[in-house]
Amino acid sequence: MNIKKYIFAGLLVWLPLAITLWVLSWLVGAMDGIFANVLYGLSSVLPLAVSDPLQHLLQIRGLGVVLVFVVLISTGAFASNVAGRWLVTQWDKLFTHIPIVKSIYTSVKKVSDTLFSSNGNAFRKAVLIQYPRQGAWTIAFQTGTPTGEVANHVGPGYINVYVPTTPNPTSGFFLMVPAADVVELNMSVDQALTYVISMGAVSLDQPVLKNPP
Repeated sequence: MNIKKYIFAGLLVWLPLAITLWVLSWLVGAMDGIFANVLYGLSSVLPLAVSDPLQHLLQIRGLGVVLVFVVLISTGAFASNVAGRWLVTQWDKLFTHIPIVKSIYTSVKKVSDTLFSSNGNAFRKAVLIQYPRQGAWTIAFQTGTPTGEVANHVGPGYINVYVPTTPNPTSGFFLMVPAADVVELNMSVDQALTYVISMGAVSLDQPVLKNPP
C-alpha cells in the first residue's frame, strides 16, 4: 500500500473544505463579536426589562451575520431614495470637516466608490503585463488611468494596474504601465483571480488574446 499517496489524496479532498469552513467560522465569529459588543452597550443604558431579552440573543450563534446583512440591505435601500441620498451627503460633509478623520474617511470613501460603484472601472478588466522584468508575464487588473500631477509626469497612454500576490491576492503592487505594453485578456475577473490564487494550477479555458504579445 502506498500510504504517502493516500495521505496526499485525502488532503486534496479535505483541505479545501477545511479551509472554507475555517474562513466561514472566522467571519461568523467576527460578526458575532461585533453584535455582542453592540448588545453589551445597549444593555448598559437600557432598562432591565429590555436588557434581559437582549442578553439571551447573545447565545444565538450566527445572529451577528443575519444582523449585518439586514443592516446592509436596509441602509442600501434607504440610501437609494432621495431622503437617504441627502442624509448620506450630510454624513459625508460632517466627516470631511473633522481633522485627521477627514483624510482617512476621504481616502477610504474614494477607494470604496471606485471598487464597488457600478460606474467604477476598478477590477473590471484582467490584463497581462510583463513584470517584474521583460519576458516575465503576470496577470494584473486595470484600476483606471493616472490623473492629476501623476498624469502630467508619466504622460498620456498609461494605465493603472494592480498586480496581486499569490496565493493571497489581497496584497500586491500598484503600477502605471504603458497601455501599448498591456495585453487585454478575454477572461472574467473571477477566472483571473482563480488562476492567480491557484498559482496557475487550475486549468482554465484557453483565453483569446485581443492583442497578442
